[in-house]
Amino acid sequence: MQLLKYLQAQGLGSRKQCQWLIEHNCVAINGQLHKQVKAEIDLTAVATLHIDGEPVVAVPLPYFYILLHKPVDYETSHKPKSYPSVFSLFPDHMRNIAMQAIGRLDADTTGVLLITNDGQFNHRMTSPKHKVAKLYQVGLKHAADADLCTQLCNGVLLHDDNETVHAAAAELADHHTLLLTITEGKYHQVKRMVAAAGNRVESLHRLRFGTWECADLAPGQWHFIQPDHTTATP
Repeated sequence: MQLLKYLQAQGLGSRKQCQWLIEHNCVAINGQLHKQVKAEIDLTAVATLHIDGEPVVAVPLPYFYILLHKPVDYETSHKPKSYPSVFSLFPDHMRNIAMQAIGRLDADTTGVLLITNDGQFNHRMTSPKHKVAKLYQVGLKHAADADLCTQLCNGVLLHDDNETVHAAAAELADHHTLLLTITEGKYHQVKRMVAAAGNRVESLHRLRFGTWECADLAPGQWHFIQPDHTTATP
């Protein structure tokens, strides 16, 4: 990829702005200053990127995959209404890059959130036919017993759309903590399933999405990951 297009793809400005950076000796890749607009960049070999001497996160191209530990009170939206956007957690230049969350987490829900610019991967991870497992830790309002898990696994009727949905797995860590695995991604599905089973969700944390967990990340932290295509096999 030509250097000029590379800088634009990194969200570092318009064509004119990126050309100015190059022509004014502001761009260094892997410690080497690049002065030619049409210089060819090996996308697989970029380890560091500096603009005017300052380190900049080099986004893997052409596709990137991000694991974010979503904190509470952030919206999974580019146009949030009541809380900050999860995309505001990324550096300024990355906010100029087209990217989408793989499914949504409500503002009050925390845990694993995957973000990508790879539409096909997004589809594989969210399509019901691929049955990608998502594990949630659910804080329950009312004390529960094994009957709740049985109901969820046998299927509960979501009253607002008259559809029966099943948990892939359900177990209680204690009387107020449910570990629930689902393979679909319906609107507010966990909250609606628990309500249909006669209880109420007080807190919700996604522990795992496919093979990814965020236990090693503090809320708000993130890092790039490599896609696990075995997670969602057609």
